[in-house]
Amino acid sequence: MSAQADQIIKFWFEEAGPKKWFGGDDAFDAEIRARFEDIAIEAAARLRLAHQHDWQARPDTSLALVLMLDQFPRNMYRETKAAFTWDDLALSVARLAVEKGYDLKTDMTRRSFFYIPFMHAEDLAAQDECVRLVEMRLDNDSTLFHAKAHREMIARFGRFPYRNAVLERENTEAETDYLRSGGYTP
Repeated sequence: MSAQADQIIKFWFEEAGPKKWFGGDDAFDAEIRARFEDIAIEAAARLRLAHQHDWQARPDTSLALVLMLDQFPRNMYRETKAAFTWDDLALSVARLAVEKGYDLKTDMTRRSFFYIPFMHAEDLAAQDECVRLVEMRLDNDSTLFHAKAHREMIARFGRFPYRNAVLERENTEAETDYLRSGGYTP
């Protein structure tokens, strides 16, 4: 595994873990920026130019690439448009990884990160694929709950209403009612 990919995997799964992943901590966000922002920007640029990255050749490096393009921006650029800037790239990397069966060659405790780019997509077909993959290839009720909730939101609104403010999109009346009523927001 490339040294950079190894650092990403070790950081995300051994140093950070679920409490930091979902905690919204400014110090954690700053650490990701300091340690990995340059690598992530370079990887995204290479993918945009070449449409494939050498890290896509193996399960472990593909997982590191997915983390950099999907999870890291949500931390590095929290509450800004940039948090979602590489979602299309993350989804394309995740799709290729799933096509190659890399998800099935990855430990069950890490596998869900191949499916999360599908969950983050504002696209119903990607949402359907996410639910299918999680139901068939992952034994994790929490991930399945979130996959179904994301899919339901895309089926209902065609987008994630909780992103509208940061993406400078106008809420529809239905979205405003949904958000005011305490609708699902991850």
